[in-house]
Amino acid sequence: MNQLTQTLASTLERLGGVYLLPVIVALIAFVLIGAPSSWVTLTVAGLSLVFGLMDVLNFGHSAFVSFGAFVAASALAYMAGWIGSESIWLNLLAIFLAFSAAIAFGLIVGWFFEVVIIKPVYHDHLRQILITMGALIVSEQIILAVWGGAPVSVPRPAFLEGSWLIGDVTIEIYRAFAFALALAVYVALYLVLKHTRIGLLIRAGVENREMVEALGFRIDRLFVGVFMVGSALAALGGAMWAGYETLITPALGGEIMIVVFIVVIIGGLGSVEGTLLGAIMVGLMANYIGFLAPKLALASNMLLMMAILLWRPNGLKPAVK
Repeated sequence: MNQLTQTLASTLERLGGVYLLPVIVALIAFVLIGAPSSWVTLTVAGLSLVFGLMDVLNFGHSAFVSFGAFVAASALAYMAGWIGSESIWLNLLAIFLAFSAAIAFGLIVGWFFEVVIIKPVYHDHLRQILITMGALIVSEQIILAVWGGAPVSVPRPAFLEGSWLIGDVTIEIYRAFAFALALAVYVALYLVLKHTRIGLLIRAGVENREMVEALGFRIDRLFVGVFMVGSALAALGGAMWAGYETLITPALGGEIMIVVFIVVIIGGLGSVEGTLLGAIMVGLMANYIGFLAPKLALASNMLLMMAILLWRPNGLKPAVK
């Protein structure tokens, strides 16, 4: 039995390793669902991306998701004339400016958050959890004070409304737009982390911070930049999510916080590829289980995380073990 298990694991590794998992899950779901059109629709809807890198248990990132959503919503409301225009170029410009506002907010507040709140509790995960959870609660109260407690409507340009019908398959246009944008962000992050000097220093700093500092590099400044970029991406994710939901509340960040951390834990801490893989697995499983067994939909992410961690305690593709 052990030899058979080792042979199967070796074969799986040669064929692509953990990267085959989404394919295997999709094929099993195809057999169970039966209807090809439903399977394609669920598969496309399940593709989503979330990113993370540093060894910091930061529940405050959910606050950046919320702030990004509300900043983008306010910017889009201010540019309502452009959103309602028949010109696609004005629509795109409005979206670009709204997303840019969310990113700029994430960068600025991310710098403050890292320097003032996170830096004093590096290497102390318990204090990180407590202080960032407190920051999340405070941020929700700030959103309530500024935007109020009533749900905020988020306008969406006409060219992103509706769905594409390809035979019996339905693909939401906004989902396709969000996936394309997220894929572009993923490729950019991957190239920076794997093929640039800065990326090399970041990965080396995560592995052995003292050694990098001994070589004369100011790794603390670099990590501030990493945190700012992570906060900006969280704000961008909130802006994209607001456009999808079209109605947002101050509890937005807290609602998706658990899913975000499940994705990062499944993928492996510090790994962009792992986070992509974890996000795809979570998205596919949630959609397939929700279709086949709706009562298990809420527990599907937890069950998936338990199964992955029993198999690979460090996640699917951890950068740091």
